[in-house]
Order: sequence, then structure tokens, then C-alpha cells
Amino acid sequence: MSESHANPNANPLHPSIVALVSLAANIASNHPKQGLCQVDRLKEYGVSKDQIDSVIEIARHIRDEASQALDAKFDAAYSQGFEPAKPKIKVDPFANIAVVEGGACCTPTKSGQSCC
Repeated sequence: MSESHANPNANPLHPSIVALVSLAANIASNHPKQGLCQVDRLKEYGVSKDQIDSVIEIARHIRDEASQALDAKFDAAYSQGFEPAKPKIKVDPFANIAVVEGGACCTPTKSGQSCC
């Protein structure tokens, strides 16, 4: 925690809690060291294997959920790349307006183009 957010009157976290948090963060972030040094510390602090296993399971679950969410976002973007391309030429919004014939206001040209 940064100095600006630390409460000087708060009790510091027990080293075993810090080691558990660090282990979970290392696993969840796919850190190359994987938090293995934290496991040794946790054993020295007397933290049970069941508690360490629970933290590992939770951290892996969070990591896997994040990976699945990223994969889903990538897959959606990737599949959009194979949808039919949208026209690059801007569609003329007036192209499908019918030309009224026989009126005095507007008559089409010889090729059928509207002049108004």
C-alpha cells in the first residue's frame, strides 16, 4: 500500500496474511515465480496445507475467470473480422427517393436523375 493511503494508527497485517495475499496475487497474475517462496514462509508461520490449498484454488479460479473473459472478448472481436465488410463509400441518403413525374416542381433529367 502506498504511503499516502497507509493509516499510521492501524495495526500492520500479520506476516502470514501478507504471504497469503502475495501467494494469491502471484498465482492470479501468472507471475513467473508463482509465489513458491511464499509457500515456504507460510509453512514456517504454521499455516495449514488446507488453508494454502484454499488460497491457491481461489487465486487460480480468479485467474481462469479473467482469462476466459479475455478470450471471449478476443473471440468476439476476431469473429467480427470475418463478417461481411461494410461499404466504404458513404451511402447517399437521397438515392432511393422517388422522382415525381408530371409535377411542375421537379422533373428528371434524360437519364432519370432528379434535378431538385
